Amino acid sequence: MDWIAGHTTAGVSITTAIPHIFDAYATTYQADDGTAAYEHALVEELSRHTTGQPWWLAYLDTGAHDVVFPHAPRVSLYWDWPYVLVEAGPEQALTWRTGGHMRDAYGALPDLFFPADRSWLVSALWDDTWTCVGGPEPLIHTLERNPLVNARQVRPDEDALPPGLTRD
Repeated sequence: MDWIAGHTTAGVSITTAIPHIFDAYATTYQADDGTAAYEHALVEELSRHTTGQPWWLAYLDTGAHDVVFPHAPRVSLYWDWPYVLVEAGPEQALTWRTGGHMRDAYGALPDLFFPADRSWLVSALWDDTWTCVGGPEPLIHTLERNPLVNARQVRPDEDALPPGLTRD
């Protein structure tokens, strides 16, 4: 996790959640179509761009949200936030978490996930209601074209806050 830890910057840009190592970046959030539809669409698009390898799934231990494996060791990311990190795949990303996460009481997605080759990274920070993505330009453009994913491309130095959302 050294490629993430210590390689993000404090602030409001997307590089607060995603290291500045990717070709393109986007923010995405659940619109009005429901949690399951949003999460399935996002994982489906990511899966199309990532075949034949496992994914790493990370669940932030807030003390109030499901980390899937409560007794597993933790890794520290961002501002020493503890995450449970497990190797799995897209199916598990959609099904392992049953107690919801901080962005939605019914959501299943991990708080951070990426494929073994690190070609992209999806991360939702503790206090954000949106999700940040870094990866190759074709992936980001694919996410933008899917209305269920509700993504918009952002520059690394741009405020990551999606239009219409507010910071808490």
